[in-house]
Amino acid sequence: MTTDDERLRRWRLVLGGEADGTGCRLAGWDLRMDAALAALYGGGNQSAADRAAGLGGSAPRVARWLGDIRTYFPTSVVQVMQRDAIDRLGLSALLLEPEMLEAVEADVHLVGTLLSLHQAMPETTKQTARTVVRKVVADLEARLATRTRATLTGALDRCARVRRPRHRDIDWERTIRANLKNYLPEHRTVVPERLVGYGRAAQGVRKDVVLCVDQSGSMAASVVYSSVFGAVLASMRSIATKLVVFDTSVVDLTDQLDDPVEVLFGTQLGGGTDINRALAYCQTLITRPSETVVVLISDLYEGGIRDEMLKRVAAMKAAGVQFVALLALSDEGAPSYDREHAAALAALGAPAFACTPDLFPEVMAAAIEKRPLPIPDDAPPITDMKPHQ
Repeated sequence: MTTDDERLRRWRLVLGGEADGTGCRLAGWDLRMDAALAALYGGGNQSAADRAAGLGGSAPRVARWLGDIRTYFPTSVVQVMQRDAIDRLGLSALLLEPEMLEAVEADVHLVGTLLSLHQAMPETTKQTARTVVRKVVADLEARLATRTRATLTGALDRCARVRRPRHRDIDWERTIRANLKNYLPEHRTVVPERLVGYGRAAQGVRKDVVLCVDQSGSMAASVVYSSVFGAVLASMRSIATKLVVFDTSVVDLTDQLDDPVEVLFGTQLGGGTDINRALAYCQTLITRPSETVVVLISDLYEGGIRDEMLKRVAAMKAAGVQFVALLALSDEGAPSYDREHAAALAALGAPAFACTPDLFPEVMAAAIEKRPLPIPDDAPPITDMKPHQ
């Protein structure tokens, strides 16, 4: 097939409808791919009602379609098409059937949908849903856990170094590196002006972390990633981790952190948002302000008392708490968020920004070491986030 023919073929698959527009006729594999696309996105001059009828209301038909797209398209495309099918064609109800869940390609977005539906799930579906969620969580942990532990262990070690260590606590490798400028060639030795070592309590709890997660419907992906990171942090003996989720009420899920799947099924996606109430509860968990990191994960659409919320953030920072505000913890990029509240937090020295799962370990390491946060380049400039007068 020539380059021009391939270009026409691709345009035909993108545009759908009859072949007259491109002059390219499909056959075989391409024709089956086109049918799978048309079932979801329609083609030609179909009306919205016609397009929506593509998959019909039959669970077996939808299950066959899910199998087809997994045959014809790569996993990343399948996940996008599944998401579009749920949003465009209202297939959420069909996910309550075990046969449907077994046919889908599991990802973070599917988990978010299942969590929003789990209260309505029949008992026959709940076990299948848990299996799907557990697989996604296990995949995320495998991808994120090792790097997170390594990054935070390094940050904790750097925080634990002391300037005047006892002899047995000296880190000789780092001490030599820090004093290379004092090398005396004639004596072939380094004169250490500064000793680097670790504190005697290096094996104890060094930092307290409070994850405060908005569980409103728009934060579904963030809730999934937060539960995974919460479990990873809780597995580190040197970090005492607490997990608090909230909407208009507050739930402490710390005792379930050993199983992020249980954490996820303990959430209730949807409802309003009361950040002030959540932060009030988090304040009661803080016993060592200077050794505590509070991470608020929310789009900042506050339904509670705005001024009280800001006063609580200011009070925590004044006490020495490292306060981190993340507008989202997901791969979705910049979310919709309350810019006025983001500006107010920035004015308090707590800039709010969206964070990808890959960046989260670096953000936590910076907070632990009390250094500037690695704010992404595409985050709104702090100078642009001015509150409305």
